[in-house]
Amino acid sequence: MSLWTSLEPASTTVDPGGGATVRLRVRNTGDVVDEYRFEPVGDLAPWARVEPQSLRLYPGTTGTVEVSFAPPRTSDVAAGPHPYAVRITPTEQPEATVVPEGNVTVTPFTQVRAELVPPVVKGRWRGRPKLAVDNLGNTRVTASLAGSDNGDQLSFDLDPSNVQIEPGRAVFVKARLKPREIIWFGSKQERPYALAVQRSGVDPQSVEGTFVQRGFLPGWLATVLGMTVALAIAFVVIWLSYKPDVRSLATEQMTEAGADRIPAPSPALSAPASEAPKAPPAGVPAPPAVTEPEQAAGAGAGAGAGGGGSEEKETEAPERTAATAVRQLAAEDPGGRHICYRVYVAGQGWTDAVCDGETAGAAGSGTPLRAVNIAVSGAKGTSGGAFVPNPASTKGEGHYPDPWSNAADGIDNYVGSTEEDAPDLMGFSVNVDGGRGAVCQSTYVHGDAWLGLACDEPGTGYDFTYAGTHDNDSWIEAIRLTV
Repeated sequence: MSLWTSLEPASTTVDPGGGATVRLRVRNTGDVVDEYRFEPVGDLAPWARVEPQSLRLYPGTTGTVEVSFAPPRTSDVAAGPHPYAVRITPTEQPEATVVPEGNVTVTPFTQVRAELVPPVVKGRWRGRPKLAVDNLGNTRVTASLAGSDNGDQLSFDLDPSNVQIEPGRAVFVKARLKPREIIWFGSKQERPYALAVQRSGVDPQSVEGTFVQRGFLPGWLATVLGMTVALAIAFVVIWLSYKPDVRSLATEQMTEAGADRIPAPSPALSAPASEAPKAPPAGVPAPPAVTEPEQAAGAGAGAGAGGGGSEEKETEAPERTAATAVRQLAAEDPGGRHICYRVYVAGQGWTDAVCDGETAGAAGSGTPLRAVNIAVSGAKGTSGGAFVPNPASTKGEGHYPDPWSNAADGIDNYVGSTEEDAPDLMGFSVNVDGGRGAVCQSTYVHGDAWLGLACDEPGTGYDFTYAGTHDNDSWIEAIRLTV
């Protein structure tokens, strides 16, 4: 080797958005004049620069270059140590390349941005905003979420209430706002509130929003009902106070004339005697005569039958599917986008239907899912397919055994099977609006944990999102879906 190098210092620290510089000393230990070219390599290479980029050295002489690091203050550069190197290539002897190595430690910083989507929600019984929390720093952020308002007029339900966000990622927290008092009559009222992102050692970061609570019935209807009730009461009072004296003039004249002057009824006008029953036509047997005891027994039987018919017949409540749940949401929020779903748990059956990011299934229970029932509103329908184990796979991966199923808005879509010997769900694929709409999912995989939130990307070739694992020996236990 005809080259000697030295990094001074070998390790350094740099703040994101700042800079740091190290010196690289190079000595030509050969016996010919040579020119050396310098190139930074490693994770920090995009933010490293060598000045000058080349040196021409005579035998036995030493030269110095400066290696500068300027990582941006973004989540692109993770906090912690980053090894780097500088490739030195001699022009005369390219095969004698030297790569001295060093280490740069990037200091951590946190930056969290929170946004309400939408900032104003309307409803009579509840509001359903979403809080988007972005981690713009270069280290993991752990935070808790809480809601508050003036006058304690609202109650808050946040799912999840605690989050861990990796650098450059975001989470969506579903909030449910419920007014403590219902406005039965009258105009709408605005109720300001705030959702706070709380981190240890840092002042809470609040995001303000407004819940517009509508009255159950309009104010004019209350006025009309009040007037109607008042008129009805007044009419009853007047009717009870004034009773008209109705007399019959004919009755008075009959009384004056005397009852003895009324002629007796004519015998010709008296009712005729009952006719004997006619005989049945020839060839038709006559009905048997019913004796008095038989009539009594028949009456008793009829009474017993009547008693049995009066008992109320027990009926089962209709099954609440995903379509039932999403149609209820669509009735409450006609202009919104909603997705409802439930899962079929092996050995247990269907769970209750949940909606818009709630958890279906039991994470960590070890019990696999066999099928998923999905329905949407405001999303122009859904499509999906089940991904199950493939015993014939040489790579231990699953497959799609059946074609995708499709359903329009408000209609149940099923993927998977509820048969007794049906395979476990390794996962499933789903999209909305034929892949032209956005749908997001998070899945709990057996033996692992909740996977990160993943969404399809309409228009980029990723017109569906896959929820689950590809390993034949694993399965999914719980899911969350949003649109």
